[in-house]
Amino acid sequence: MDSNIYLKTPIVSAAWLHENLNAENLVVLDGTINKEFEASQKQIPKARYFDIKNKFSDVSNPFPSAFPSAEQFQKEARALGINSNSAIVISDDKGIYSSARVWWLFKAFGHSNVAVLNGGFPAWLKAGFPTETFKNYSGEAGDFVSKLQPKAMQFFEDVSKASKEKTYKIIDARSAARFNCTEPEPRVGLRMGTIPNSKNIPFKNLLNDDGLLKSEKELQDIFSEIINEEDNVIFSCGSGITACVLALGAEISGYKKTSVYDGSWTEWGTLVKE
Repeated sequence: MDSNIYLKTPIVSAAWLHENLNAENLVVLDGTINKEFEASQKQIPKARYFDIKNKFSDVSNPFPSAFPSAEQFQKEARALGINSNSAIVISDDKGIYSSARVWWLFKAFGHSNVAVLNGGFPAWLKAGFPTETFKNYSGEAGDFVSKLQPKAMQFFEDVSKASKEKTYKIIDARSAARFNCTEPEPRVGLRMGTIPNSKNIPFKNLLNDDGLLKSEKELQDIFSEIINEEDNVIFSCGSGITACVLALGAEISGYKKTSVYDGSWTEWGTLVKE
């Protein structure tokens, strides 16, 4: 296939990506976080590395992976050759993890022609599809334009108000043990706890044993136990990464009024001492 494509769903399979790899407007992004590069490292052919930590975060913010400005996002997206008409598919090395954060960032800046690779790079390898040695993108700059979507990303003041007034359902993607304070936070010095009036759906509950997202029906069953279609929802986690996995599952399940708490528990647990 060599024509332009539009992604009709927020998730695509490895087989679909392999079949459409030569589409004119397709851009494959590697959204692996904390990537360690080796000379022999492999990637999906034509993949471009989306550096969440250093290029697509506000590095002046004291909290990790903080939401970038529209100007920064536009500049770095263009540097990766991303255009306004690009169809973007994102993978990561864990399956479905940080790729969902990249997906949500594009949606937050007004780009809807974007999807996550179901099962990520592991699914691509398992299918036996070809790979190439990693290389940095060195092609032409793109013409991507950031169009910030208000409330796609929520911040401390927003979540504090939502928690007190119960105007949103706040859903935490951390493990049940971390949410219930029976296991310490992995980040050194960060206290255990939960945002008041929040509920828990561990992001791993949305995945099968093979790292693929569960079926739409299974996802709907998970979310319907806690949220209704008309609810305003804020997804949270440890640092704003796996909350986006819940946002992905919720979109597939048909929920429309969703947002992500950027600072998540790292920020809340630091700023709120009680």
